[in-house]
Amino acid sequence: MLKIGLTGGIASGKSVVASRLAELGAVLVDADALARDVVESGTPGLARVVEAFGPDMLDAGGRLDRARLGAVVFGNPAQRAVLNGIIHPLVRAAAAGIIASAPDGAIVVQDIPLLVETGQGSGFHLVLVVDAPDDLRIERMLEHRSMTAEHARSRMAVQASREQRLAAADVVLDNSGSLEDVTAQVDRLWTERLVPFAENIVRGVRAARTGTAVLSAPREDWAAQAARLGSRIAAAAPGDILAVDHVGSTAVPGLAAKDVIDLQVTVSDLNAADRIAPLLAAAGFPGVPGAGFDTPKPTDPDPTQWQKRFHANADPGRAVNVHVRSVGSSGWRYALLFRDWLRSDPEAATLYGDHKRALAELFARTSGTRAYAEAKEPWFTDLAWPRMQGWAARTGWVPPSYIP
Repeated sequence: MLKIGLTGGIASGKSVVASRLAELGAVLVDADALARDVVESGTPGLARVVEAFGPDMLDAGGRLDRARLGAVVFGNPAQRAVLNGIIHPLVRAAAAGIIASAPDGAIVVQDIPLLVETGQGSGFHLVLVVDAPDDLRIERMLEHRSMTAEHARSRMAVQASREQRLAAADVVLDNSGSLEDVTAQVDRLWTERLVPFAENIVRGVRAARTGTAVLSAPREDWAAQAARLGSRIAAAAPGDILAVDHVGSTAVPGLAAKDVIDLQVTVSDLNAADRIAPLLAAAGFPGVPGAGFDTPKPTDPDPTQWQKRFHANADPGRAVNVHVRSVGSSGWRYALLFRDWLRSDPEAATLYGDHKRALAELFARTSGTRAYAEAKEPWFTDLAWPRMQGWAARTGWVPPSYIP
């Protein structure tokens, strides 16, 4: 099952996107609709609202007077928190029931207006944000919702900012144009990313990677992407995962790299790594057979110190390598030391960047990246290893302390 979180600010056009995804075959879980359902007449939710806010919240027919309740909580954070404390758990429970009844291979889209505000992003394989400029959203509210400009701005002010939503997004759908434009974006996303992502999860395989060892210019958002992915992985097995660290070239600011995010997952031992493998697969990171060793270094040739479990992303839209290593092992230490050495030593980062560019040119006509990766290994052993060890001794570098 592929779990998608869909959100967007008021008047961004989120409902249009949700409807189109449902037409394409998604199982839609509409948080707003559920929020209405859980306080219908005779429900425990309505009883709790009346208990908290008084019988004046009911109309003459005994139903919730939404306008009156809205007037009480709008602009009053304390009262809004009380209401959210009643509604949100009930909505989540109702949503869980719908999700539980969906077939294994389904694409489940949860339409959650306050997804960012409530910090739910790590619970989804992808977060989709429907975006439009603030001034356009205000124009839509004035035209289609008969709001005043002041009322529109006040509604926007109690939601996450546009910048906060974009920071939480794995996918941004631009709805500043026509209905046809945003519908076309949704259709492409469905066909090219969501459907194959869901199929890969069912099959338990990584997304196919094609092409050669092409280096990308440094991207400022690599760190933010790694943080989102890391929180998703950590949430998959919180009892066994001690840490998730961004490692590899994309973790070094200013360094050109293949556009692949490398994450190191720290566990107590490889038994824990094997135990969490199905959980990582369900979270969108299936195991990759035959990739259980790093290359030992001369000063520590014990191969057991370089064992790991390797996973990769089932998402065809974002390549991710996940290295699951035991805390304190040589491979675990190397990944952290190498990253920190390159971050702290501009000369070392330049040397590595030059080496990668030369190899990328050498293997530009070679299919795949295996030959490129294998050609880098002597540099790691002969040049990087002694220099980074010396840097660690000079600076007193030690790896983080994670207590199993």
